Parts: sequence; C-alpha cells; structure tokens
Amino acid sequence: MKKSSKLTTNFTGFIPALRAKFTFSALLITTLFLGACSDPATVGLELAPQNNQIGVFYKEFTLDAQVVLLDSFNTTNAGVLVVGNEVDSYFGKTASEAYTRLYIEQGAERPRTEAILDSIFFTLSTVSVNGSDLDKPKKYSVHLLTEPIQDTSYYNFSKLAFQANPIAEGEMVFKDSKDTLIKLPLVEDFTNELFTKLKRGQEFDNLFAFRRFLPGVVIKGREGDNTTAGFSQGGNTGIFVYYHYQGDTAVKKYSISTFSSRSFNSVDSDRSGTPTEVIAEYQKSYDTGPIVGMKSGLGLALRIDTSPIGEFLDTLQGVIFNQVNFSLGPIVDQDANNVPISTMIMKLVDSQNRVLLSSFNGAELNVQGDAQVQVLDDGKGNLIPNYTFLSSALVEYSSANKIYRSGISSHVNAVFRGQLQRQDWLLYAFTPRDGSDDFKRSLRQFKVNKNNIKVTAIYSKTR
Repeated sequence: MKKSSKLTTNFTGFIPALRAKFTFSALLITTLFLGACSDPATVGLELAPQNNQIGVFYKEFTLDAQVVLLDSFNTTNAGVLVVGNEVDSYFGKTASEAYTRLYIEQGAERPRTEAILDSIFFTLSTVSVNGSDLDKPKKYSVHLLTEPIQDTSYYNFSKLAFQANPIAEGEMVFKDSKDTLIKLPLVEDFTNELFTKLKRGQEFDNLFAFRRFLPGVVIKGREGDNTTAGFSQGGNTGIFVYYHYQGDTAVKKYSISTFSSRSFNSVDSDRSGTPTEVIAEYQKSYDTGPIVGMKSGLGLALRIDTSPIGEFLDTLQGVIFNQVNFSLGPIVDQDANNVPISTMIMKLVDSQNRVLLSSFNGAELNVQGDAQVQVLDDGKGNLIPNYTFLSSALVEYSSANKIYRSGISSHVNAVFRGQLQRQDWLLYAFTPRDGSDDFKRSLRQFKVNKNNIKVTAIYSKTR
C-alpha cells in the first residue's frame, strides 16, 4: 500500500478588509444579475458619482479527467454483502462475491433430540438492487468455505477456497421490491447434517467449535443476470432453522446469523475489449478516450485535472468570487434500475494519485464545502488546510437532469488569495446518510463525456 503525501500552507498576505470592501457591492450586483440578466459578463453598474464601477463576470471552462484504479482497496467489514454480475461496454464484465463468517448466540436454546424439523432457509436481507430486467428471475447461491476467514484485512481482490456445490440456492424476481427478504432453501444433505449436529453435536457448544464446523460462506450471483444486490449483515441474514415438538403447535426458531461477523467483498473484473482495457496498474492515471467513468467495488475513480482553474486565476486581480460551481454531466444514459453513485467527495491528491494528508494530524484532505472554514491555525501561527471530514464539499447527483454539482466558491476564493495551494482532485464515492464508504458497499457506476466536466464562475471586480 502506498503512503500519502502531507500538505502544509503558510499564508501571511491576506488582508481581511478586502472581503469586507466588496461584500455589499457583490451582493447587490449579484441580486440584480440573477433577477435581470442572462449574461453576467455584460453587467456593469454605476455606484457613485466618481463613476467607480463594480463588474460582474461569468466564466465557464472544462476540466480534463483520467481514470485511476485505486490500490489496496480494503473491503473488510463494509456492512453490506455485495453480490452480482454485470456487463457493460465501458467497464467490461464485473462480478462481486461476498465472504462472511456466521454467528451463533452463546446459550441460545437448541432443539432437543425429539425436535421435528419444519424448514431451513438461508435468508438474505436485501437493502439495495441495481441492474437490468428486474422483472426476470435473478439467481443466488451460498457455498461453504473450506478455509476460515482470518482476523486480518481483506481487499477487493482477495479470495478464499469454497465448495463447488452450494448448500443453498434459489431465484428472486425483484421488480420494485428492493428491500425484501430472499429465502434460499438448503439442500437436503446439508439440512440433515446441520439439524443432527444442532440437536446432539458439540459443534454448537460455543462459537469456536461452531466455526471449526462452519468456517463461513461465500454468496454468489449468476453470470448473465446483469444485476447486483446488497445484503445487510446482521440478524436477518444467515441460516434460520424452524422446528417444533410432537403435540406442540408452536414453531421455534434457531438462528445462525451474520451478526457481528467478519466479512469482505471480492470483485473480479474482465475489461478486455473495452476502453478501460488499458488500465493495468494501480494508482496510475489512464486516458480512456472521450468517455470516462467511475465504478464502486471495483475501485475505479476519476482524477480531475484542476490546472485550468489555476490558469484562470492567474489572469485575475482584485476580484472576489460570488459563485463557483463544479459540475459533471449529464451522465451517459443507463438503465433506470441501475442507479448511479449518489454522492462524491473531492480528495486532494499529488502527482502519484496519493491523497494528501494534514501535517497537523495526518487526516486526509478534501475540498471543503461552501461557507465552511477553509484553513485552520495549527497553534504555531501557520494556516493549514481544514482537515474536517464532515465539512467536505459534496458532489451530489440530481436524477432530474443527470448532473452532479458542487459549490466550490469558498475553496476557489482560498486558492486565489493564496491560503491554499491548487491541487488535483480524486472523486470518491460517499454516502452522507451514515458516513459510509459507498465504494465498498456497491457496484454503482456512471460514465460521462469529458466535455461535460466543467467549472462555472461568477465573480466581481473593480474597474
């Protein structure tokens, strides 16, 4: 795994009064512009008898992007078991398998010798479904591991040996049901063995003995289904045994769940014959032609070349930015049930695509959101980039126009004033609802024409 770089910025030349000088004028002219003008570059307003004028100007330019295959992409304990097979003309063939331990509760009531089995299922608790033809059956199978999951880190390229024949399999027609329970019946031989050991064997005396008997499972999808599902770990995903006793109509249940169980998602990618076939090495930037794309799980991200921002700022003097937006899209059309990555953050990276780290505490540095503090005092009189993750700028997707947008006015102002160094960005999937790493929890994707990656700026200056 490659180490990241550190970034410190010292700044002493910023005059706070500059912002105050233009605040009222900028707000006034922005209001007039938004209410009456379609082309900000034509706006001028006489504010005083001395004929001082504040101009409001508009600039739009494109940013180049290249594709990066992230190195050492850790998928351990992502919280979601990602299972599926997909085919795409740009990304190629992608398959994800989910490996997980199983869990039994110490002291839970076990069926007695005379217990009568009703049914055994391997249940999958669905939390997301992306794909095509969801009105057609999608097949899933569960296989026993022949080697244990260790207490170590696993990556999206990790694999473990498993039995070829499944212990459970079945089909599901999702249609509009994307949060359903899938019940896969266990095969007869394994059902009989499991229920016998559950009633009489030492294999269920404790968790350690149990995991020697069942070191874990891998969950697989069917090739050609072109669908990926996310199954939550916990009390609703695992093996559930239903039984009763003679003369007693009450049904009892014994759970072998994935609660508190180590897991990881493994992803295979065959990009041969596609524009992404050129991507061979981790952490390198690749040009894939006019179309670029991102894919979660696989770890394909976008590096955004921000040098046009620097070139634009070099042409300016004495300005303040009223509004600067980064936009990406509209994205290339994809199936209505193939939901793209919903939200991204912009990580600051060096020339080797290593994320820059704060010199203060080693935290990763991201573009900070509008109205957020852009720099902090390190306690020694130095201004350093704000490393607060929760105030990062979000690049959010709008399904209405299929465009990602993010406000970067505060960030660009800080770069223009010399508080921050301009850095390229690495777009990375993020789920703001729970702060989780969506790159590890799905195979969501999108593609975009590089001509549709843009920055638009509205700024004021004295002339």
